[in-house]
Amino acid sequence: MKVTLFDFQKDALGKLRDALVSARKSVSPDNQQVVALSAATGSGKTIMMTALFEAILDEPDDQLAWPLDWAPQPDAVILWVSDMPELNEQTKLKIEGKSDKVYRVNQLITIDAHFDAPRLDGGRIYFINTQKLAVNQPLTNRGDGRQHLIWETLTNTARAIPDRFYVVIDEAHRGMTSGKGAQAAQTLMQRFLLGYPEVGLVKMPMVIGVSATPKRFLDLIANAEHTVTTHKVAVPAEEVRKSGLLKDRILIHHPEATTTAEMALLEEAARRWGQMTSAWSGYCHDEKEQTIWPVLVVQVENGTDRQLTKTDLGAALTVIESAIGRRLNEGEVAHAMHDTGDLDVGGRRVRKVEASRIDADKNIGVVFFKTSLSTGWDCPRAEVMMSFRRAEDHTYIAQLLGRMVRTPLARRIEKDAALNDVHLFLPYFDTGAVESVMASLHNAEDVPPAETGSSRNLVVLKRREGCEFIFAALDELITYRVNAARAQSPLRRYMAISRSLTIDEIDDDAWGQAKQQIVEWMGQRVAAIKAADQFDAAAKAITQVGLRTLAVNNGTGVAEPTADYHIDASDVDIDRLFEEAGRAFSHGLQMEYWRAHADRDALEVKVEAIVLARNAAEMAVLESKAEAAFDGLYDQHKKAIYKLKEQRRLNYEKLRLATAKPNEVPWHLPASIDFKRLPTDPLWERHLYVEGNGQFRAELGTWEAGVLKEELAKPGVVGWLRNLDRKPWSLEIPYEKGGDVRPMFPDLVVVRKVGNEFTIDILEPHDPSLSDNFEKAVGLAKFAEKHGGLFGRIQLIRKQSSAGGEHFARLEINQAATIKKLLLITSNPQLDDLFAAVSK
Repeated sequence: MKVTLFDFQKDALGKLRDALVSARKSVSPDNQQVVALSAATGSGKTIMMTALFEAILDEPDDQLAWPLDWAPQPDAVILWVSDMPELNEQTKLKIEGKSDKVYRVNQLITIDAHFDAPRLDGGRIYFINTQKLAVNQPLTNRGDGRQHLIWETLTNTARAIPDRFYVVIDEAHRGMTSGKGAQAAQTLMQRFLLGYPEVGLVKMPMVIGVSATPKRFLDLIANAEHTVTTHKVAVPAEEVRKSGLLKDRILIHHPEATTTAEMALLEEAARRWGQMTSAWSGYCHDEKEQTIWPVLVVQVENGTDRQLTKTDLGAALTVIESAIGRRLNEGEVAHAMHDTGDLDVGGRRVRKVEASRIDADKNIGVVFFKTSLSTGWDCPRAEVMMSFRRAEDHTYIAQLLGRMVRTPLARRIEKDAALNDVHLFLPYFDTGAVESVMASLHNAEDVPPAETGSSRNLVVLKRREGCEFIFAALDELITYRVNAARAQSPLRRYMAISRSLTIDEIDDDAWGQAKQQIVEWMGQRVAAIKAADQFDAAAKAITQVGLRTLAVNNGTGVAEPTADYHIDASDVDIDRLFEEAGRAFSHGLQMEYWRAHADRDALEVKVEAIVLARNAAEMAVLESKAEAAFDGLYDQHKKAIYKLKEQRRLNYEKLRLATAKPNEVPWHLPASIDFKRLPTDPLWERHLYVEGNGQFRAELGTWEAGVLKEELAKPGVVGWLRNLDRKPWSLEIPYEKGGDVRPMFPDLVVVRKVGNEFTIDILEPHDPSLSDNFEKAVGLAKFAEKHGGLFGRIQLIRKQSSAGGEHFARLEINQAATIKKLLLITSNPQLDDLFAAVSK
């Protein structure tokens, strides 16, 4: 793959792999195998399927740990079925663009009206849409010299290679009539699952259904009359959201009561579009990214017999141009209304464009449409939407927003939180109608999860002016990211960081030196296996195959054993085991070892690599050395890494975190953050992030508010941060509970000026009745033991009663004596006793 897969995509691929291994073994004409992949819009379903196709037709991607029992099928056939020609072309282009197996032109084949073959050829991926399968289409009729109907072609393929013919149904919920009345195929799409004897089509032996909403697809299978073995693979929607593939928030802008001032809201929408265009331009320039041109999507009203739409398009264009302060360029305005071609609106050409082509056409900035964009349309650049439709159309709006929430760069933007938002302007929706839209978003299965709310409550906070030196001091601190990245083998991490350091021109020699170092270690570990007299037996098991002969007596029928003997393993078998060893080493290290020993017998060198890969003890030694080398490279270059552009810096951070045991990383606070508050929430002074008017509002818990008031009354406090739970920028500290490592997010970070230096305190008001009380105290103690020198106070705080009344008792953890005591406690009562003895 040309792209790095997300952890949730790797998990899904692992489950798909297991499902197909099982399906291959069990498939037969009487036992259809169906895999149902359900994943939210924006999860990268096509990318996951592309990685799966590579593993089927060629070799598994090196990013994944594929099992030894997986065998590629170079002669397999893959048929991709959709209900729209444009979707097929989109998919085909995505596969070509994302796969590094360099699929040849003749491997990706669109089945057109002229296609005529007895069988589909092996080693190819075919694309067909159901519109070409109608009764009046050439593929389903024998005219013009056709020898084979498409139904015959599919049936012949299914019968010839049932364990190597994969039929993928895209958007598998479409064309599926569920319920008990669906035993017979009623739609073209259903024929692939249920068969269609009337035209000679058998049910396809192995089907993969891909959908965000697979219920109807699964219902159809459940009610089928024939035997179906179903394998379900689901991608958790929350994992997709956390990945950064989807925008974080949907901000709805609306009047308090319905209004006729629709053009005023369009003007505001256009102004916001202009602001986001400028923000993206600045970000892409600073980060040296491909330029992102946001799209303003305008949903217009339906028309009449004489009118295309009741919305005044001329007035709309005039308002948009007034808001952005310039005339729209030629080709910048398009429409996706099916009932007309190009338009002339007040002397401006508004060209007709297919919905699926909007994102790829970078000239398009404004799109008019009615209700037709919810199908076959993915446009990550669509960041602002204005709807002239009335409140009763909230379902259409929910569907459309579900297609707008992909992130343009397939990752969350840390530097500017506003670039992770989608804006929706609704002039004819009052507060109650907006709540209906929000309910539709949360209830619709095919709408990805995102925080949704009124723009009055969802705001962006920017760094408070004059705090540059405070943020510079905060940049010297560290944080943890618990379970932020899937654990990888140290060998993979060491090779990946050394390669990245060379690519980013931080250390030109790192990549070559790492390969040379690992090859040297491999040689040492092989020598250790030989010195322990473990090599010969292991090598013999690889290079020789033991055979036993039984002689059956014709008279008695009794089998009598004769002498055992051995034959040499074939070169093909050795090469296959050598490639399997490469999966254990990763990054083609088995080939590096083979090339480094080119002066020796090739078979001998390959066997050494295979034996080493199978020796768990020596592989553990190799991994240990690689882990130490990774840490050394990271520590040596972490300052240079910190100065990299956002995307590259996050690459190193992910590698740093890809361990079973949490690792610390530099704490990087962004230029802006998203925040949720009510306009009536209390005002607080000196917060490090503020709204455009310089204010910060937040509803804090009773204890947090009480502690903060005490802090702000003290001399020297120059700033503070509300440390929200589970934000990408939050200060995060690990702790253990029940054997699991979990994250905690202390409520308050307070900055004090002490002399000429800034001191940063961690304050955690915590209810002593909570079950995780002592575990979090121990976690804070371990953090203080390792990193206390970077901080001032690290306090666990609770409200206690005394003779003078209630007060906040503070357990100062960042002291050697307290740390020692905390590390010994194993229960909440012990923490209570310690609190009573040493708290202030």
